[in-house]
Amino acid sequence: MTDSAVIAKRPACYQDVLDAPDTMVAELIHGALRLQPRPAPLHAVAGSSLGGELVGPFQKGRGGPGGWWILDEPELHLGPDVLVPDLAGWRRTRMPVMPATAYFPLAPDWVCEVLSPGTREYDVTEKRDIYGREGVAHLWQVDPDSRTLEAFGLEHARWVLMVALHGEAEVRVPPFDAISFDLSALWA
Repeated sequence: MTDSAVIAKRPACYQDVLDAPDTMVAELIHGALRLQPRPAPLHAVAGSSLGGELVGPFQKGRGGPGGWWILDEPELHLGPDVLVPDLAGWRRTRMPVMPATAYFPLAPDWVCEVLSPGTREYDVTEKRDIYGREGVAHLWQVDPDSRTLEAFGLEHARWVLMVALHGEAEVRVPPFDAISFDLSALWA
């Protein structure tokens, strides 16, 4: 057996994430390296716009309760898996200060995946399962193509759909139900 055959069959490791091209998002999911290009414009607009709606009231305390860290594309080290959600949030009571590492070893309280054709399959299956395994309490899935937001809550280690919104609906959804905004703010 050649060295290249051995390398091809070995499970991926964190060095593979570090060695990935800067133009790609790299994740380790169940021992497999997943690479995808940086988000397309509609995807980026939806994620950035959602962050814009949440950071003021929940991270900065402007017009809302504060008490959160809301971040774009944090690298999460969850057991053997390395995930990069589009957005994630931690209550400051659980994570009072930012870690000194380049990644986050503490599972967030909330994650949002902006769905795209290239990532949808494992965003709604494998990654969702990992978030549940790690006790993430809230998961939002935003689909810019269908202009929808589905919000799930973790109950008894199972994801339960709390609400599905479309188009221009009012968003007032846990854990960010202290404010509301128009879902259409996420669409380009």
